Amino acid sequence: MSTLARLLKESWSLVEDRADHLANHFYARLFLIDPNLRDMFPVQMAVQRSRLLGALVEAVQTVDNPSQFDAYLRSLGRDHRKFHVSPEHYGAVGTALIDAVRTYSGDRWTVAYERAWREGYDAIAARMLSGAAEEEGRQAFWHAEVIAHERRGRGDVAVFCCRPLDPFHFRAGQYVSIETPYQPRLWRNYSVANTEGADNTLEFHVRSATAGWVSSALVRRLKVGDMIKVGPPMGSMTLDSQCTRDLVCIAGGTGLAPIKALVGELTQYNRNRWLHLFVGARDRDDLYDLPALRRLSGRYPWLSLVTACSDDSTYDGEQGNIDEVVQRFGPWQDHEFYVCGSPPMLRSTLGTLAGMGVDAEHTHYDEIFGPHGAPPVC
Repeated sequence: MSTLARLLKESWSLVEDRADHLANHFYARLFLIDPNLRDMFPVQMAVQRSRLLGALVEAVQTVDNPSQFDAYLRSLGRDHRKFHVSPEHYGAVGTALIDAVRTYSGDRWTVAYERAWREGYDAIAARMLSGAAEEEGRQAFWHAEVIAHERRGRGDVAVFCCRPLDPFHFRAGQYVSIETPYQPRLWRNYSVANTEGADNTLEFHVRSATAGWVSSALVRRLKVGDMIKVGPPMGSMTLDSQCTRDLVCIAGGTGLAPIKALVGELTQYNRNRWLHLFVGARDRDDLYDLPALRRLSGRYPWLSLVTACSDDSTYDGEQGNIDEVVQRFGPWQDHEFYVCGSPPMLRSTLGTLAGMGVDAEHTHYDEIFGPHGAPPVC
């Protein structure tokens, strides 16, 4: 670990147990520095309060890993153009962030900590600004019309399709941010569940979270004919067409969305790579896309499907958490892995794969859904 990373982690440990209060201080300081910034944020700040600060802290503390975070931060900078973010805004955010950490550290704050946070944040801002500059003159977001919407399972999951009014280019496995007319200025990230096609449509799988303003609106209020906004594609959990290793795809809940997109891409050209698809859920009602998955596995001989329920003893498929089921079907050391699900599911699965001897180099997941559960910066 570099000296910079050590100082950042060490100083954050001084205030981590008061993160909620620190977040309040951060936003109060930010809006005091530039009151106009308040209009860029949603009216409801309760959920937002932890998101921006949490993501900034997560990014700053991992600044010593440029190969892992450079592409992500550049894409984040491109994505944040939809907020009309300008270079001077980065300065205000950095000042508020460092002031908040300094204030809650009290007399334990040192000159070395101050220097480390300034250096770390400057590196993050530089990457994001560079990403934004690369897209200058291009669209910051797309208007898209909802053309289909269906609630599944217990009604807490929605599968819906929209069509951007302008051409939208992306790769299977990527995610985008979405804003609905029911929650203005609240953007949340969702994976695209299909591949790019001539019809220019995007499919999404969304579960309504207990405290999810956007997810609840997308599941319970969104309807055909509504217009939503879609941010530019982000994420690196995409297929390498040059790789010849067989594949294992593991999905938990609506983490199925990007996995289904990857399978869809393979159906366009795959001939000689086996794909083992594992889909986990709490019970049979949570296997909301099972008919479509069975049709895929029946059509393509190279695709095998295994479904599992962790809390449904009457289910006639596999029983247990999906990482435990994958382990029973191993060994998998010679395969390429793609994983998506909730942060707890992802942490457990990555730990299981590591315990089976699967090289991290051959395990793919997007950091925004990563083991630390880093929240999206939106």
